[in-house]
Amino acid sequence: MADASTNRRRNRPPTAAAAAALLLVVFLALGLIPNASAEPAPAPPAPACGAESRGGCHDRPEALKLKVVAIAAILATSMIGVGAPLFSREVPALKPDRKLFVIIKAFASGVILATGYMHVMPDSFDDLRSECLPEVPWRKFPFTMFVAMLSAVITLMVDSYAMAYYKKINAKISSSSGGGGADAHLHGGAGAGAIEGEKEQLLRYRVVAQVLELGIVVHSVVIGLSLGASDNPCTIRPLIAALCFHQMFEGMGLGGCILQAEFGLKVKFIMAFFFSATTPFGIALGIGLSNVYSDSSPAALIVEGLLNASSAGLLNYMALVDLLAADFLGPRLQADMKLQSWAYVAVLFGAGFMALMAKWA
Repeated sequence: MADASTNRRRNRPPTAAAAAALLLVVFLALGLIPNASAEPAPAPPAPACGAESRGGCHDRPEALKLKVVAIAAILATSMIGVGAPLFSREVPALKPDRKLFVIIKAFASGVILATGYMHVMPDSFDDLRSECLPEVPWRKFPFTMFVAMLSAVITLMVDSYAMAYYKKINAKISSSSGGGGADAHLHGGAGAGAIEGEKEQLLRYRVVAQVLELGIVVHSVVIGLSLGASDNPCTIRPLIAALCFHQMFEGMGLGGCILQAEFGLKVKFIMAFFFSATTPFGIALGIGLSNVYSDSSPAALIVEGLLNASSAGLLNYMALVDLLAADFLGPRLQADMKLQSWAYVAVLFGAGFMALMAKWA
């Protein structure tokens, strides 16, 4: 009887993760589902292709002021987001070997997962299925999913080839050092294997950080360009707040990967700077091109749609394979079911928060 009771307890699903999933569904429902008694929304007006709509909220001077505010605010929040994990070593509870770091990283991984599925991919669908584009071929073939699929496969190839290349370089360095093999033999094969395993894991962290930043940077330039080219203050105001939160939490995810990669101070600064500056750079570029660039022109829709689809495939692959699967199927979480359950809770809340943010940005 005792064994049967123990087995039932072991087979019982983690209550923390189940409760979090239920809360997440309620949270999203309250935020996203409209009132059933509300009047049906009127049909949207026909799109103004090739030029921005000149509605009552069109005000170029006011929009320019907001764009300057956006550059400063997004730059500051991006630096806070990506910089916070890099300085976490000064806080003992936030070191990579502590449980709190695992929870925070899981939350940030959920943010990156939702960024790909809830922000970047829908933007690509909107662009490539716009009525401003010819029905054939753009609305007759799912280009967004096709390009995202190719992007995920190419990301896997980059991931695989980069790891193989770094392993080959390290093997050459070890063989040229001469004494490495003899030293490993004297100290026992187990110790040498552990050292090689740590080196391989560090290389993987570095490849993940670099490829992840590439996907984030592409999307950041695109959304910055769209904001910078807009002259609609009614659109820009809520977008600034949404993008600030978006960049801060996305930066936390990237910063955690950079921290684990153990780059030198110079490389850390360069990667943090590029992440922080890409969206403000895109806004500034959009301001400069606002007289000749229209985000509803066919050429802009195709370019932005394809870039967003590529970024979505990359981010989805990285979030699922290199971040979530690597952690949840790794020895740390597999050996601690309680920590694993709380990590799932963190993933759900991170993804849920970013999913809700998709209502505004």
